[in-house]
Amino acid sequence: MAGRFLQLGYSLLLPLIVLLAWQWAAQAGWVSAIVMPAPTSVARAIGASLRSGELLQDAAASLGRVLAGFALGTALALPLGLLMGMSALLHKILNPVLQVLRPIPPIAYIPMAIVWFGIGNAPAIFLITIGAFFPILLSTTTGVQHVDKIHVLAARNMGAGRYTLFWRIILPAASPAILNGMRVGIGTAFIVVIVAEMIAVQNGLGFRILEAREYMWSDKIIAGMLIIGLLGLAIDTCLAVTSRVLLRWHRGLH
Repeated sequence: MAGRFLQLGYSLLLPLIVLLAWQWAAQAGWVSAIVMPAPTSVARAIGASLRSGELLQDAAASLGRVLAGFALGTALALPLGLLMGMSALLHKILNPVLQVLRPIPPIAYIPMAIVWFGIGNAPAIFLITIGAFFPILLSTTTGVQHVDKIHVLAARNMGAGRYTLFWRIILPAASPAILNGMRVGIGTAFIVVIVAEMIAVQNGLGFRILEAREYMWSDKIIAGMLIIGLLGLAIDTCLAVTSRVLLRWHRGLH
């Protein structure tokens, strides 16, 4: 327990130093309040948004879009990645097309997303799905392709069928790569949702940041950025804990 508190202290040390230096610079008048408001101003903006209910509504809207797009991207990428990893023929057929599409940033799809889906949640979720899809697909495919062949051959020699081979050998061995891809995918989803909300919807943290920019409310802009970071940290922590629980057997985890 003492070790955990010590580790927590180390983790909070740098943010605390940054906050103190930031507050001191703002109070000394080294930077304009419009350019960089003091942490106390940002805290007041967060408190006011909480009291009005605006912050909770926007955070819930953004989080809902992220989870919906991430879930859809995972549902599409996971089975396709497993199939491409196990089938050399399917990989040869699909990989060239996917490699052409993969470098295209989700932001580039915004005009077509609006044309296809209009304004609202649908285009935002579509863009988030694209953002989450490719990291998960690539990690899943690579994870399956790098399963130790010795384990596969040993299982076959012991009479394992395709079903047993997949569930007992291939999927567990590829799980570290899959979960790592999911962590990258959820990070990309948060990046995309903010951009999508600035264009396609009328609520959410991205929309609120854009609104604050128009009125030069720098404290609200930074407050929104901090909330986005905290939400991303919370979800990434959940995925990291899930990885540790599911992959206790993996020799690369402590």
